[in-house]
Amino acid sequence: MGEGRALLLLVLVVCYALVATVGGYEDEGRRRRREREEGQGEGEKTEGEDFFLLQNSKRVVKTDAGDMRVVRGWGGRIMERRMQIGFITMEPRSLFIPQYLDCSLILFIRRGEARVGHIYKDEMVERRLKTGDVYRISAGSAFYLENTAEGQKLHCICSLDTSESLGWNSFQSFFVGGGSNPTSILAGFDPQTLSAAFNVSESEIREILTRQQAGAIVYLHDSQRPTVWTQFVKQHHHERKAHLKRIVLFEEEASQGKEQELPTWSLRKLLISVLGMENKIGEDGSKKGPDSYNIYHRRPDYKNNYGCSMAIDESDYSPLRHSGMGIYLVNLTAGSMMAPHVNPTATEYGIVLRGTGRIQIVYPNGTLAMNAKVREGDVFWVPRYFPFCQIASRGGPFEFFGFTTSARRNRPQFLAGANSLLQTMKGSETAEAFGISEERLKKIIDAQREAVILPSPTVAPPATAVELEEEEMGRVNLIPRMINNFGNGMIMGFD
Repeated sequence: MGEGRALLLLVLVVCYALVATVGGYEDEGRRRRREREEGQGEGEKTEGEDFFLLQNSKRVVKTDAGDMRVVRGWGGRIMERRMQIGFITMEPRSLFIPQYLDCSLILFIRRGEARVGHIYKDEMVERRLKTGDVYRISAGSAFYLENTAEGQKLHCICSLDTSESLGWNSFQSFFVGGGSNPTSILAGFDPQTLSAAFNVSESEIREILTRQQAGAIVYLHDSQRPTVWTQFVKQHHHERKAHLKRIVLFEEEASQGKEQELPTWSLRKLLISVLGMENKIGEDGSKKGPDSYNIYHRRPDYKNNYGCSMAIDESDYSPLRHSGMGIYLVNLTAGSMMAPHVNPTATEYGIVLRGTGRIQIVYPNGTLAMNAKVREGDVFWVPRYFPFCQIASRGGPFEFFGFTTSARRNRPQFLAGANSLLQTMKGSETAEAFGISEERLKKIIDAQREAVILPSPTVAPPATAVELEEEEMGRVNLIPRMINNFGNGMIMGFD
């Protein structure tokens, strides 16, 4: 009897939780709309824009050499994996200094070239990344990021999975290197402890922990006063290995005539001791570790006259398995749309790469959740199970990239088009559900001969003046061509 009551109670709790989850999205949407309507002096917004468009952006790093801002995601009452989207901009020849995060990180090189170094299975791994590359860094793995280009800014988009984070809604950086700005995690220990741990004097410890003042992103090309970071990245891989071995053996080197050499108590020594880098780098500079994955070198999963789309999962790039996340890229031609569909396995986060369009999202009860116009740099999210579609404006292509909360193959269920679930289920049962004859249902469903990406001139947003001008000048290109032709202007919402 007691077991039966316990089971009944458990069923009631689960049922309530499911209802609360759906209701939570709707209640939150209504609450935000009410606040918007009651607010004074706010500009006109489209339906659901302040809920499904992620506009809570915070700049977490800002220096002369670059910045990073983060857009915070949102979850329901029963929390699915909460994700944040980061945007990193780095000036030519700059470095995001060594740190580790309390969340996993997936980097997407939007534009430029970079070198990333990080600890993988107690070994130092370095990879050179180019436009279109995707690379994953585990939570707690110390890493650095360098813009290797001489005259080009580096623009990165990254996902931050905060499910393992210390904070409820944010992630935390732990800087390995640093001084007064930022502060190294080593600075929290008393000088006597560090002196004993590193086997150097307290004065040497104090000097190294107060020297850095330029922030988390620093320049590397100051020839008048080369920094330890300049010298760190300047050497070839095998030279770094030889120098690191000398440091481990505490071999003093003469500094006369060798302005580019680091003293033996430099930050490289800290990197060795804290990151475990001793004797881990191969003679040829190579090391076993995860490779990057270039999404622009991949054939689309689907392509027709109206656009193309692709999804990268754990079967394509195995490191995604550890994050439990996927990646997608969609390119719609002017006036086309991704057919209304449902993601049954994952929540989707999207970033508009280029162009303008419209996102429509529907609540489970069949009411409109969002109908908003989006443009380059906007971030949106679509909860799992919610029907939605993306529509390109008539002025040019609409391109967006994003992350999903599942690394497994996503099988979207399309609600319209030649491959829709209505096509699969057309029969007397479905006809009865709509209250029409089976013949009438078949005629309506079979009217659309295209699948996945459909022509939609009647519902596509009109072209803006800027888009029309760009079309006349012939500047509307596909993603790979467009990336190579960007100037130094603003892209992806970066300053």
